[in-house]
Amino acid sequence: MFEAEDIRDWRGHDVVDPAGSKIGSLEAVYFDTATGQPTFATVKVGMVGRHRLVFVPLFEARVSPDHIRVRAEKKLVKNAPSIDTDGELIDTEEPRIFEHYGLRYEPGASGERRLGRR
Repeated sequence: MFEAEDIRDWRGHDVVDPAGSKIGSLEAVYFDTATGQPTFATVKVGMVGRHRLVFVPLFEARVSPDHIRVRAEKKLVKNAPSIDTDGELIDTEEPRIFEHYGLRYEPGASGERRLGRR
């Protein structure tokens, strides 16, 4: 579980993979709408003028003073579903994010969205 008292404090911090390779910088956190737990983050990747936000799971992520270490490998994250830096996640894209990481997607009992941004 991603443990941070105020998740907004981590915005802009580096996100690294298990080997310590920098993936990008934390932009936003998406919570599971059923549990309230942080589930995915968007990470800003790309070159200047060509940035995009990729989704990375926060399952077993660890925070340190200068970065957040996620379990996903950099190459897998770089190929993950993404949105523009000023874009929003649309509900029909949620299942693709889970699928990319081999995670099971289950919408809410009434079909509501699974991810919410805070």
